[in-house]
This record gives sequence, C-alpha cells and structure tokens, in this order.
Amino acid sequence: MAIRKHTTAVRPPRRRGGRTAVVCFLIAIALLVGVAVLLRLLPAAELELPAGQDGDIRQPFAPAASEQPTTVERAPLGDGTTLELFPLPEGEPLRFQEIYQANLSCIVSVRGTKGSSMSLGTGVIMSEDGYIITNSHVIEGCSAVDVVLWDERVYPALLVGRDEQTDLAVLKVECTGLSPADFGDSGLLRVGDVALAIGNPLGEDLRGTMTDGIISALNRDVNVDGRTMSLIQTTAALNSGNSGGALINEYGQVIGITNLKMQSYYDTVEGLGFAIPTATVKAVVDTLIETGVVTGRPTIGITAYTLTQAMAEAEGLPQGVCIKSVQAGSDAWRQGLRAGDVIVEANGVSIRTMDELQALKNGMQVGEVLSLRYCRENGWHTADVTLVDQYTLED
Repeated sequence: MAIRKHTTAVRPPRRRGGRTAVVCFLIAIALLVGVAVLLRLLPAAELELPAGQDGDIRQPFAPAASEQPTTVERAPLGDGTTLELFPLPEGEPLRFQEIYQANLSCIVSVRGTKGSSMSLGTGVIMSEDGYIITNSHVIEGCSAVDVVLWDERVYPALLVGRDEQTDLAVLKVECTGLSPADFGDSGLLRVGDVALAIGNPLGEDLRGTMTDGIISALNRDVNVDGRTMSLIQTTAALNSGNSGGALINEYGQVIGITNLKMQSYYDTVEGLGFAIPTATVKAVVDTLIETGVVTGRPTIGITAYTLTQAMAEAEGLPQGVCIKSVQAGSDAWRQGLRAGDVIVEANGVSIRTMDELQALKNGMQVGEVLSLRYCRENGWHTADVTLVDQYTLED
C-alpha cells in the first residue's frame, strides 16, 4: 500500500405513499450504490505461474485476503539501524528529470512467492547495507521474497518485521554499496506541494514509472477493513504494483510510502492516491528493526464496516457494525463471533458506526474485556471478548 468523479447531491424524494414510495426508496438505494466508493489497499500486481508457462497479470484491483500464513524467513534484529529524516535542503527545487535520476537506483522490485503465483510490488532502499521498506500487504501470505535492483541484480530477502496496522514491512538483503533514498520530514509538507511517485505499476514490465501531482491533503484518516490510517493524499497516479513505492517531494526526498487508492465499482475515479507519511514510517520501521513487531495495540480481531441506515433497511438488519471476517486466533473467534454478525452495542454503549467502535476499543488496554451485543439472523446474542495485542494475530 487502495480512486471517483464529482457527483451532484440528490435531494431525497418526498414520501408519496403506496407504489410511489417503494419506487422512490429503490431509486434512492440505487443512487447510494451507484456512487459507492471504496478505500482499497493498492494490491501488489499478481502474476500466475503455471508450470512451464509464462505468467499473466490478473485481478489488478480486487485481491482476495490471503488465506495462507506469511512464512518468509526472518532476519536478525537489533543492530541499531534507524531511519533518518532530513530537513528540506537549501537552494532551488530540482527539475523532474533530476529527481528521477537521483531516485531510480533507490527503487526496487519486490517479488513474493505465494503458492503458484507471485506478488509483485515496489520497495525503497533505506540503507546501503540492504534494509528495504515496502508495504506489509505486498508480502502477506508469501513463503519467500526476492528483491530486484535497478541494475537487474536479484537477491533473496529476509523479513525483518511487518505491521498490518500501518501497512509497513522491512526486508533485508545481503548486499552492500546500495544507494539509499534520502528521506524527508513529512511534517514539513503543505497542501499544494509537488508530489512525484516512482514505482512499478502493474508489475515489472512498467518498472521505474514516475507520475506527477501535488499533495492534496494531509493527515487524511481513511479506514480499510476496520483499520484507520492517517495518510498523505496525492493526485500522483497510483496503480497495483505501486505498493511500497516512493512519494517524493520537489527536492528529491522520499516523504511517503505509497499504499492506498480510492476506487469505485461504478464510476471512474482519478487523482485520489494515498501514502504513509515518513513520520509514521520512521516510528514503525525503527521499532521493527529493533524488535520485529509493534506492540501495545489492542484489537478485537475482526474486520468490519458501518452498516448505514439505508443498507440496514434494505437488508432487514439493525443499523450497526457488520463483521466481514474474524481472525481465528482471536478471542472474538473463541467467543463465537462470525462474519455477518451486526454489532449494535459495546460495554453498554450504543454502536452505529465503525468509528464509534474503534474509539471505544482504542480507549482500552490489551487484556481488558469488551462486552458486545450483536444480531445474527434476527436473533440477539452477547459476547465478552478479551482484547489481544494486534501483533499476536499477525504472521
């Protein structure tokens, strides 16, 4: 790491009773669905590798959640390496051509072996001795990872650590003399600043592609499967395969790791990409290099979404938070929660949105109990779920 054109607001029709009311309600539902927008992690381009045949890129915008563990061999930890963020340099901004030439050798291709297929993404070189930053979802479910340098050299990579919450991962290759990127301070960004993205859209055939745009917004909170990320929004074009690539300022400094785009099932969406700010990258990467995990984050162990009033009425369900999946190692699974359950109350507080459930959970500690009331097939149930540390549910 998951783009919509402007639509005019439609005034709700008045109630007229009988068939007219039903027709108006169905039209309103159609309009809501027609403008539905998704926030989706930029999928790594996926390459099928049937025995003896060339692969072809498939499903670039709708990756399924990985059903297999991430078993990439782990790297040693705690060598004291940290990510340094540099202030803005003095002097005039660089020309785009200069920025590209300065950063091309800092960008790598990431190949993850995932059963009979290959996950293709991008990475950014952090240190001359082989630390590389990419997205967690690029290597999710992989058993091995290779890194391809700009000069076509290929190295097997070890996994230092990954963090699903921030969608960051650190890899390590046994190689010295690499060209690390210059990382800038995302805290110095302003809306309207130049933003360039370099990565491998749709896989390695288009590797080293640069797109340009601006910083559209800062500290944009977006929610993907129940996880909220505070990201940089940009108009620089991003596509599958850009996952883990670099968002760069006009001085040639990496100020974000690209990971997310907005898309719609029905409308063309343009110029709405997202990147993880380097302030977040530094905090997470330094921790992963030291300990391999990020601790202290309580989680229920579910992915879920807000079931709006219109959606609830259409499906004959109560308004609340609808569960998409439950992680098998969580206490939520042990207590019987399953996909399709609709949570309407937590610790005695009415819950109508995912944000409300997240806010309540974030105010608690690992090991505390969250008492949930939920609906399943028109029946009401309760469950006392112990919050677990998020990293324990990650591979």
